[in-house]
Amino acid sequence: MIIDRRYCGPPESGNGGYVAGRLAPYVGGPGVAVRLRVPPPLERPLDVRTSKQGAGLFDGDLLVAEARPSVVKADVPAPPSFEQSECASSRFRGYHSHWFPSCFVCGPRADLNDGLRIFPGPVEGTELVAAPWIPDASLVFDDGTVKPEFLWAALDCSGAFAFPEPDNGAVLLGELRVHLFGTVSANERCVVVGWQLAHEGRKHHTATALFAESGSCSGVGLATWFEVARGTPKAAS
Repeated sequence: MIIDRRYCGPPESGNGGYVAGRLAPYVGGPGVAVRLRVPPPLERPLDVRTSKQGAGLFDGDLLVAEARPSVVKADVPAPPSFEQSECASSRFRGYHSHWFPSCFVCGPRADLNDGLRIFPGPVEGTELVAAPWIPDASLVFDDGTVKPEFLWAALDCSGAFAFPEPDNGAVLLGELRVHLFGTVSANERCVVVGWQLAHEGRKHHTATALFAESGSCSGVGLATWFEVARGTPKAAS
């Protein structure tokens, strides 16, 4: 496996949701958990090693990420409309302050044709953040449906904007658990939502959901995030 620079989170490492989505198929099953051990390196071959317990992603002998089967359950709220998510996105705090502005998923400085450009902002009258998402043709199989690693990526970053920005640090993904119920297609008007479940010191637990244009839920993600000092993107344990 090689993580192309297009799919970065922090400038010199892979976006956690995308990398997790690349590793998840080696486990199989409807629900998979992926824990990131170190920042996934870009632009060099990584080894995938499978076992009865799941799969590991290695940089030489260094364990980068590990995947295992998991049950993923969440009480998913009704989504805002596409138009409501557009209004919420106009309040995306990352326009003004962003830990990793070139992030493939949520980076406002990512090239228009390179990033997912999912910019979640608060939905008035709720505890949700939401963003519109229209997948482009570079993300799909020949049949026009979006590849699962991009669905995982879409379910990643919104959770990090579902709680206040740390005063003196950044937030990094520690683990992401995802259950995909369906898929979406290129040019479909989708909505991504996120909300916080719990907060323990520097650790945050969040949930995200991806809704197709029909309003059906295509996937749910449960994430653990860690606050770290800005400029020190190290893995959380």
